[in-house]
Amino acid sequence: MTAARLSPDGHTVAFASPVGGTFQVFVMLTSGGDPLQLTSDEGDKDVAGFSSDGGEIFYQRSIGHLETWAVPTLGGAPRKVLEGIEAIPSADGNSLFYLSPPSPAICRADKSGLGAEQIFKFEAAAGIPVGLLAYPGGDALLVATVRSILGDNQLHKVTISTHTAADMGEVPADVNGVAWDEPGKSVFFAHTVKGLTNIWKYNLEDRSLTQVTSGAGPDFSPMPDPAGKGFYYVNGKSSGFLTAYNVRSKQSVDIASETATQPSISPDGKRVMYLISPEQSHTELWVSDIDGKNKVKLASSERLATGIWSHDSRQITFVDDASKHSRAYIAGGDGSGVREVPWNGTYIATSIWSIDDKALYLGVIDPATGISTWKVNIDGSDARKIASSCGFVSDLSPDGKYLIGFVPRGDGAGIYQLSLADNKCVALIPGVFTFGTLYAPDGKSILYAAATRGEMTVYRQPWLDGKLTGPVQVALKVPFAFSISFGGNAYDFSRDLSTVVYSRPGGQHDLYFLSQK
Repeated sequence: MTAARLSPDGHTVAFASPVGGTFQVFVMLTSGGDPLQLTSDEGDKDVAGFSSDGGEIFYQRSIGHLETWAVPTLGGAPRKVLEGIEAIPSADGNSLFYLSPPSPAICRADKSGLGAEQIFKFEAAAGIPVGLLAYPGGDALLVATVRSILGDNQLHKVTISTHTAADMGEVPADVNGVAWDEPGKSVFFAHTVKGLTNIWKYNLEDRSLTQVTSGAGPDFSPMPDPAGKGFYYVNGKSSGFLTAYNVRSKQSVDIASETATQPSISPDGKRVMYLISPEQSHTELWVSDIDGKNKVKLASSERLATGIWSHDSRQITFVDDASKHSRAYIAGGDGSGVREVPWNGTYIATSIWSIDDKALYLGVIDPATGISTWKVNIDGSDARKIASSCGFVSDLSPDGKYLIGFVPRGDGAGIYQLSLADNKCVALIPGVFTFGTLYAPDGKSILYAAATRGEMTVYRQPWLDGKLTGPVQVALKVPFAFSISFGGNAYDFSRDLSTVVYSRPGGQHDLYFLSQK
């Protein structure tokens, strides 16, 4: 159960859960019983909350555009509500407040999603809004912003009538599912301390932080009962598998039998690196043969990210984000020669090798400045930005002349190309929702995956020397669906399209009620 939200009357909980490889919207009674699946289309879902009358559930759909949809709580046809995310109803139920990233603005529309308007815009120093709660009375919002992807969340009280914002203090970066405790005075959220995730309370008046639940957890998604008798929360551990699918034999083998993500297949197709999370706030980087044999653990930290293999399939890159800034590393595929690449600490989303394997190209993101592309030698020298707003770099052309990148969602979603000769960026394939793209081994096409209902399709776009040379083609159809993103990229495919490695998230979560003493 992810992103659980309680209905206004406290009788129903909505949440997202994976079905056939895709996170769908479910609803269940707080009194117990079987959950009811409400959606079944492509694209992972993330529940935002209920309409003011409880008749609809708002959710975001990861399918390119940043859209909010609504589905009747008792079942029915979903409808698109607006372009934006994190939609919440106003106190009178006549309006919806929402975010439209990467803009630092708060927007409002009527309850049907029409008449959109900007009601407040944060200065660059405040960061980007990431969450909203409505104050009692209807004239104020509690807004969380981030100045750094890895930094803490700053809380603000935005008064709508005066267009002003007041500082309400900082809360930890790992806050999850912020909800009112006493509306207007204190909030609940999930917070991890020393590897244990529990529910904590933050008092807006004295800015104190108090632990509310205890034990091994993890506890998350706090949902206060409207009658004031206590609050609901979700408890349980995620699990799952990392699976390799052989296209020719149509056989599958599980590489890892635990929560795993961010697979990266070596260029020769023989090995794969990936992450596992044996417990909350603990991540391990592993490398194995493509069939799961000969496993080697390379690194362990609070928060890791995989990079990509060198061109000769002998080295890898990875990132450690444990200290609220990114640290880049290179290592041998067998775990030898681990070495840090000096870096300024800005959040690294993707990293690939230069054509001579002596430098790295980095896809970097900062809430204030957006996405940028950097190049740094592996000894840390000559670190320089070479492009802005050209997507997250994901591969280098075989001739070393072009970088290919992607923007996974939003108005700028698509595949981008950066010419290294003149640093010119072009939107090569606009509007495509994917989470990574590769050059084919012969350098004559670009490969990328996109979700369709009940299956995953890998497309081949003919390309040569920086230009598209023909219409897009279907290169491969995998007869099942899986998440595009789950803790980062949730899949990878070999360049010869013989193997697909993908994450299968799961777990057992329970709904609890903690009564007030």
